[in-house]
Amino acid sequence: MSEPTIFELSKKGRGNHYIPITEQIDGNLQELLGDENLREIPTDLPEIPENEVVRHFIRLSCFNHHIDKGFYPLGSCTMKYNPKVNEAVARIDGFSKLHPYRPEEAVQGALALMYELAGALAEISGMERVSLQPTAGAQGEFAGLLMIRKYHLKKGNRKEVVIIPDSAHGTNPASVRFAGYRSVQIKSNPEGLVSVRALQEAIDDKTAAIMLTNPNTLGLFESEIESIAEIARKYDAPMYMDGANLNALLGIARPGDMGFDCVHFNLHKTFSTPHGGGGPGSGAVGVSKRLEPFLPVPLVARDADRYYLEHERADSIGRMHGFYGNFAVLVRALAYVLSNGSDGLRQTAEGAIINANYLKEKLKTRYNLPYDRHCMHEFVLSGDLQKKKGVRTMEIAKRLLDFGFHAPTIYFPLIVSEALMIEPTETETRETLDRFAEIMRQIDSEIETIPEYVKSSPHNTPVKRLDEVLATKMLDVCWRK
Repeated sequence: MSEPTIFELSKKGRGNHYIPITEQIDGNLQELLGDENLREIPTDLPEIPENEVVRHFIRLSCFNHHIDKGFYPLGSCTMKYNPKVNEAVARIDGFSKLHPYRPEEAVQGALALMYELAGALAEISGMERVSLQPTAGAQGEFAGLLMIRKYHLKKGNRKEVVIIPDSAHGTNPASVRFAGYRSVQIKSNPEGLVSVRALQEAIDDKTAAIMLTNPNTLGLFESEIESIAEIARKYDAPMYMDGANLNALLGIARPGDMGFDCVHFNLHKTFSTPHGGGGPGSGAVGVSKRLEPFLPVPLVARDADRYYLEHERADSIGRMHGFYGNFAVLVRALAYVLSNGSDGLRQTAEGAIINANYLKEKLKTRYNLPYDRHCMHEFVLSGDLQKKKGVRTMEIAKRLLDFGFHAPTIYFPLIVSEALMIEPTETETRETLDRFAEIMRQIDSEIETIPEYVKSSPHNTPVKRLDEVLATKMLDVCWRK
């Protein structure tokens, strides 16, 4: 399963001769480009025929794991199957060849699409209005906190802190800091939920906002959310919801109805568009009526039968992106929403919840389940029992790769020791879940009988076990002149 580098495949004189370069140049190359634009040293590019170039990169692509290849139970990331109809729609020439500098009159269809998507997201979340501009979940968080900051400045409030739970995503405190606040962390209660008592002790007149994920990163619904919202209102602290786990709420519950003033949507997760490897993504952000004046510009607006970009908003926080978000992601997201409809979106959430609880029940007899209660779309196991036998969660994750499954999120949330966060999503069949549970149980049995074999995993992947500490300390960056 190894593959040489393209330079190792290169043979002198064995280049691509389908299109002779001399036939494409009319005149002397030196005269056309000028001496200053010509290399003094040859590029030393690999010399390899076109068909071998194609085969080389196809072979490399087969080494990748992706959602079309196998199960991807990546907790809190909602790596679910992306319907190919979304891809077909996004590739329509009118969308795929659209240029962001075209005049509004020439892109009415694209503006109508964004207007309709923003309206659908507002309805789904119970928010007043939605901006599609942020291009990632973390940027959506940042935009939301900037709007909350502008809200307080407009009222003359002197606020300093944002309260977050100890189970928060790591981007939350980072966004808080970038928005000019400092975060105050409160501990979860024994049930894994926000402690109302701890919140009452932490909140005061300097609290700018409360930032929560619901369901939280343990996959548990914050059952006291109405009490939390009531406390927040007393201190004029808007409630921000990290929407990373919105897949569990579609058609069942709306953040706006719970008392949240702001929520970001990971369109590349909840609404099923390809993601991973850093993008592209979309962190659309929705707000309540009191934060609506501060939305980033431009917003897509409608005047009679004409759509346009609304640039003049006196209290706006300004732009979050050079253009208007990652447009192809928006096309895919609306295709997903329309193809499902309201009933289908609710079935999405119900399927995710059923799959997560089914898998949880099949695994909790072999792995420790710190919070043994009905979960939403994901659940968190602990590898503490296995660690006592000499095998860490990291090694369990590595062993999973040998069976063609991607590993779940590990060592998060931080409040669970040796954590394994598992999110099956609604798109996986019962047979896939049974196979995953069977393999997880097999790994536990191997820890009893052949622990050293598990500790040296993976064995069947193109690249075997790496020395991660050495890789961090000694970066080996190869380059050619």
